[in-house]
Amino acid sequence: MSDESLRKITHTLALKNEEISNFVCTLKQSLDNLEANSNRVQGDLESEFTSLHSVLDGMKESMLTRIKQERASRTYELQSQLSACSKALESSEELLELANQTMCSSETDGFNQVTDPTPLVTMAPAFRLSLKAKASDNMSHLMVDFSQERGMLQSLKFLPVPATPEIQVSECQVCDNTVTIAWTLPEPDSKIDHYILEHRRTNHEGPPRIREDYPWMVLEGIKEMEHTLTGLRFDTRYMTFRVRACNKAVAGEFSEPVTLETHAFTFKLDAASSHQNLKVEDLSVEWDSSGGKIQEMRKEKNRTNSPMHSPARSALMSPKRAPTARPGRDRFTAESYTVLADTMIDAGQQYWEVKFDKESKAFAVGVALRSLGRFDQLGKSSASWCIHLNNWLQQSLTAKHNNKARTLDCPIPNSIGVYVNYDEGVLSFYNSKTKQLMHTFKTKFQQPVIPAFMVWNGSFSVVTGLQVPSIVQSGQRKNSGTSSSNASLT
Repeated sequence: MSDESLRKITHTLALKNEEISNFVCTLKQSLDNLEANSNRVQGDLESEFTSLHSVLDGMKESMLTRIKQERASRTYELQSQLSACSKALESSEELLELANQTMCSSETDGFNQVTDPTPLVTMAPAFRLSLKAKASDNMSHLMVDFSQERGMLQSLKFLPVPATPEIQVSECQVCDNTVTIAWTLPEPDSKIDHYILEHRRTNHEGPPRIREDYPWMVLEGIKEMEHTLTGLRFDTRYMTFRVRACNKAVAGEFSEPVTLETHAFTFKLDAASSHQNLKVEDLSVEWDSSGGKIQEMRKEKNRTNSPMHSPARSALMSPKRAPTARPGRDRFTAESYTVLADTMIDAGQQYWEVKFDKESKAFAVGVALRSLGRFDQLGKSSASWCIHLNNWLQQSLTAKHNNKARTLDCPIPNSIGVYVNYDEGVLSFYNSKTKQLMHTFKTKFQQPVIPAFMVWNGSFSVVTGLQVPSIVQSGQRKNSGTSSSNASLT
């Protein structure tokens, strides 16, 4: 055998020895775990039986006390009745003796010469006594038969692994950024203590993949076979759910995962085309009079492409058929303190909210066409529709389009909800807290529109991932023929 062959076989043996050593360590750890787990379950068993004995002893003591109390109560009643009868007999005997003496005396001395005992005999206690026992000597109502309970005790056994639940898709609901999940068990199980529900965001409709972009979120301690998650933000197309049952000792297997569609409108702000005096961070914008972002402006060739996404179409287009990127638009400038979203609306119903500083000198929210000029202020051309808050000199809240304005007679909210029905040409603004309608534009959108915002000497933040609230949808259907329109701005 050559040295090379010896080195190879030696190396292989060394690796095998290392594997065996690791396995030995694993076996030793398993033995230690077995000892610890055995002691734990043995201790739990003894504790449970001690608790069971304690319950039985307590019940025995309680039932014995009940028998003793019943006996004492009945004994008192019978003893009292016996005493009354004895006294009545004694009194009757005395009265009978008196009556006999009276009758004997009347024969020798005459009846009129003797005291008449008739009233005393008439009022004898014996006449007032009830000769029915006040208490029964029957105690059969306190008899026991624990044959069924003994059978239950004899059937005691170790806890089984809970059955696997099944999520009832037909009973699940997704509405108003709330998801309700309902499930059932193959058969009732009184040993179930609680359920564990896990959910995960995903952009894939099928079964969970080995590697997902988002982790499972865990909800423990659920007591019912239904749970509602509220206050969600849907920034993915779907959510996947799974649930398992737990008794005191062990958790069962997870149910088959169920994926529910969570359609909502999501977008980001296009910082590359925003006015240089706006500091854009994620979905928050703050006025910056120093224009601090100007030094961060990218060169033209590296600009982020402006809106090219569409929530209605992205779900239908495959990546290969996605539209090619359009060239970046110019940055807004001069007095157009504007920032647009990076996502277009070209179909369906969409909704988002914006929280703004009510002390801002000026603020506006609405939608704009892609053709909105870099010098155009929101609402001052035919390419944009908005609600405008003005705190300069005198406070006012107006609806603006095509350089025409209508003053709105409603309180200024802290947050505004924006609803777009692209197909019907409807743009509505709501108090996002009360869902009170503030104003509605009715038009016919000839091109896709983009969420648009403006702020001067102030700040705002946008909330996306929201579904169209049910109250907004029902209000739109109810007021479809009565809403105000942009014709009122003429």
